[in-house]
Amino acid sequence: MKTTYTKKEDVERQFLLLDAEDQVLGRLAAKAATLLRGKHKPEFHPAMDAGDYVIIINADKVRLTGKKETQKVYYRHSGYPGGIKETPFLVMRQKFPERVIEKAVRGMIPHNRLGDQVIKKLKVYAGDKHPHEAQKPVKVSL
Repeated sequence: MKTTYTKKEDVERQFLLLDAEDQVLGRLAAKAATLLRGKHKPEFHPAMDAGDYVIIINADKVRLTGKKETQKVYYRHSGYPGGIKETPFLVMRQKFPERVIEKAVRGMIPHNRLGDQVIKKLKVYAGDKHPHEAQKPVKVSL
């Protein structure tokens, strides 16, 4: 038997909807990363983007376990000496609730050009409204 290799043109993508309300951040991000990469499909290949589009709503209602809500800190650096900036989780969730999920999912996909291509299919919204109704997203249960 010959091994089949799916071409980029033959990949069928669909829009999947995840509701983040009362979901643990890490478990939600792991599920989203799996769907984005296409690991749930039988034609998955690690060097190819065969994943679906993922829409996450209610990003502002995601939860963390343990003391992480008060202890988790996000870091970034300006590039200058002493230029490290830190943002606590509570402040990040209040100001940029989408960014919390985007950072968690980005950490679970490859950090290369393929990962850059995959992360563009992630759409995160703070409320329960999203502009993708025309694509008829399929609700996925966690």
